[in-house]
Amino acid sequence: MLTLLGVAAVVVGFAARLNPLLVVVGAAFITGLAAGRSPVEVLETFGKAFNDNRFVSAVYLVLPVVGVVERAGLRERARDLIARFRGLSAGRFLIGYLVFRQLTAALGLTSIAGPTQSVRPMIAPMAEAALERDAGPLDAAQRQRIKALAAATDNMGLLFGEDIFIAIGSILLMVGFLATAGITLDPIQLSVWAIPTALVAFLIHAGRLLLFDRASRRPRP
Repeated sequence: MLTLLGVAAVVVGFAARLNPLLVVVGAAFITGLAAGRSPVEVLETFGKAFNDNRFVSAVYLVLPVVGVVERAGLRERARDLIARFRGLSAGRFLIGYLVFRQLTAALGLTSIAGPTQSVRPMIAPMAEAALERDAGPLDAAQRQRIKALAAATDNMGLLFGEDIFIAIGSILLMVGFLATAGITLDPIQLSVWAIPTALVAFLIHAGRLLLFDRASRRPRP
């Protein structure tokens, strides 16, 4: 029961509005010491966990890079590029991005795009420029709406595309869970059944984008 002291430390630390990182690290040390581990063993566990999940720290490298390229005018260049394609509406552009996101996620390339890497610096400004070209000057609500649709498109493509990849965590988790119940399946069997779901999700979201296009072309009151 002493190992539950770590939970109490988290509750007390958050209630006292202490630094969350320090609270979690402190709670982990309390739990480890209560479980009979030495401070060195607890520290080794931290190091192993960080090494095994070191890809998580990649975001700290991506964010400054995105900031630098935005400062250099990436968003403006993206807007200028989409303005050259007169027949490409915001909805059609996002449908194209949805196809790209689903296909790459199905191949396991889940980190090739995302809210930080692509949506904020490129996809959202390009969709915003396409909408502004067709609908005229945008108000604040319209700008937020198109940004939300860009982020939603990325999420839809990733969520329903990654389950087609046989080595994704969700597929392996389901295979392991079913195995404990005596049901033996290969990951490829679950991946194949994820394809219809991905197609339906694509059709639904693509329909939403086309309806958005139609509504944005209506004359404003």
